[in-house]
Amino acid sequence: MSFWTRHQVFEKNSIILVVGILLVIAIGGLVEITPLFYLKSTIEVVDGVRPYTPLELAGRNVYVREGCYLCHSQMIRPLRDEVERYGHFSLAAESMYDHPFQWGSKRTGPDLARVGAKYSDDWHVTHLTNPRAIVPQSVMPGYPFLAANEVDPDTIADHMRTLRMVGTPYTDDQIANAAADMKAQADPDNPGADAFAKRYAKAAVRNFDGKPGAPTEMDALIAYLQMLGTLVDFKLYNEKANLR
Repeated sequence: MSFWTRHQVFEKNSIILVVGILLVIAIGGLVEITPLFYLKSTIEVVDGVRPYTPLELAGRNVYVREGCYLCHSQMIRPLRDEVERYGHFSLAAESMYDHPFQWGSKRTGPDLARVGAKYSDDWHVTHLTNPRAIVPQSVMPGYPFLAANEVDPDTIADHMRTLRMVGTPYTDDQIANAAADMKAQADPDNPGADAFAKRYAKAAVRNFDGKPGAPTEMDALIAYLQMLGTLVDFKLYNEKANLR
């Protein structure tokens, strides 16, 4: 039997063919599954990264719901043109609590990985309400209705419990105070503001949409945007990287 006709053994014997198929599937499965046992060891531990606050998490939900990821990526590649335009390249650890992550590759609008603290809250309110008031040639739709929609404080705790099941380290204290913390972050005069600040490091506490009353989806979305890229001290990170 020539080398090129040896495959006939599999074609004429169904048992051998089945065994061969199972063997190939087993090898492929091991190749796919084995790295998962070492996944945590591949994620660099970076100081400053924390889970989203309840208000930021609600804002992220608005971001996903409105399809912002379809036009904005959140991943700066380690290429000169990207770093010079957007800032320090993205770290895997910055997305470790994203479910799902918002990396993306489509950029009808700019990358938002470092948009936090780049513009004022008023700028974001104006831009989200009517983008062409800021950028006349913008094709981004307006979202004025966000300022009228109050965020739902009753469901955020359940969302945090769900995220804890997939690895986000929310504590029992953070989950129990989720609704109160959502209100406290958008109101510096709230009696729970100090307790909120202790639960979430580097979390901004202010009225993001500039209007009194219960937190709105505008508050939540701006809180989320203003947090992006602000948790890691990249000067310190680069110093430590140079020492390694």
